[in-house]
Amino acid sequence: QVLLGESGGGLVQAGGSLRLSCQFYGRDFSAYVMEWYRQAPGKERDMVARITPGSSTAYGDSVKGRFAISRDNARSTVSLQMSSLKPEDTAVYYCAALALRTGQKYWGPGTQVTVSS
Repeated sequence: QVLLGESGGGLVQAGGSLRLSCQFYGRDFSAYVMEWYRQAPGKERDMVARITPGSSTAYGDSVKGRFAISRDNARSTVSLQMSSLKPEDTAVYYCAALALRTGQKYWGPGTQVTVSS
C-alpha cells in the first residue's frame, strides 16, 4: 500500500514561484516513477512532470523551462519547483507514484495552486 501527501500549494502572483513537495509513504520508493499532474476546472488531468528512479525527467510542453522535478530517494520525497508562474498554471496539482513492477498508479489528494494576474 502506498500513500502520498502533497504540500506547498497556495496563492502566488504571476511571475512568482512555488515549490510543491510530495511525501511517499510505503516501501521501495526507488521502485516507483514519480509524477506530477494538474487539473484545472472543467479540464482533463494532464501530466506536468515525471522522474524515474534514476532521475531521468520529462515535462509537459506547457511547463518546459519553467518547472523542475526532483526526487530524494533517501527521504522518499519528490518536489516540483515552479517558476515564472502564469495564471493558466492555476489548477489542483496531484502527485502520483507508478510502480515499475506492477504498473499500478497511486494518487495523492492534491494541492491547490492559484496564480493571480
